[in-house]
Amino acid sequence: MSGPASPDGNPLPPALLTPRPSFTYRLVSYLLVFPIYRLLFRGRTASNAQVPMEGALVVVANHGSHLDPPLLGHALGRPVAFMAKAELFRVPLLGAIIRACGAYPVARGASDREAIRVAMARLAEGWATGVFLDGTRQGDGRVNDPQQGAAFLAARAGIPLLPVAIVNSHRALGTGRLWPRLVPIHIRIGQPIPPPASRRRSDLEATTLACQAQINGLLDQGLLPPGKVISLLPPTGPDHGR
Repeated sequence: MSGPASPDGNPLPPALLTPRPSFTYRLVSYLLVFPIYRLLFRGRTASNAQVPMEGALVVVANHGSHLDPPLLGHALGRPVAFMAKAELFRVPLLGAIIRACGAYPVARGASDREAIRVAMARLAEGWATGVFLDGTRQGDGRVNDPQQGAAFLAARAGIPLLPVAIVNSHRALGTGRLWPRLVPIHIRIGQPIPPPASRRRSDLEATTLACQAQINGLLDQGLLPPGKVISLLPPTGPDHGR
């Protein structure tokens, strides 16, 4: 399927494309994710103004719980397509939520090449595509063993990365927990990082380590200060948080 074209008839580059959120996404984000994040988990988000609201983007984050994908898509104000284990789509309610929020299934044991192909297809459509740097949930909620997949995607597509820290989700519903603890979950958005200069291992590693350092630095700041004014309204468009 071809995307929108420029006046000269050529396809627009991913940096200029922005998929419109579906009605289902808006419905799930506002009526389900919003009350879960903002009310149950007293969710607050800092620095929404740093989120590029147009064009393809690689969102990189720490990973503490299965709550992370839908919360990120809601808090950033634009849908984030996340690669998720195919088994999660068979979990009642959770499967419907993450699918509506833009997640796409990858079968257990699928090759890295297949996963990259699917992610690049989403980026070519202008999606913000999410990658958890460790690739799996971490018991302490930090970035401990970052993989270079996100940097590779950014280098191949020529688009920036956006580091995001999800504070406390590992305490709310971390590995081994069947029921959530209603602790505050706050999201700190970092500064965009340019794509690696090349696909050479050294450049990919440098960008990956920069993402890890920024995310862990944001996590070290902890929960947002009580006095900081954060809007509790759902994000509504490009100007949210500006």
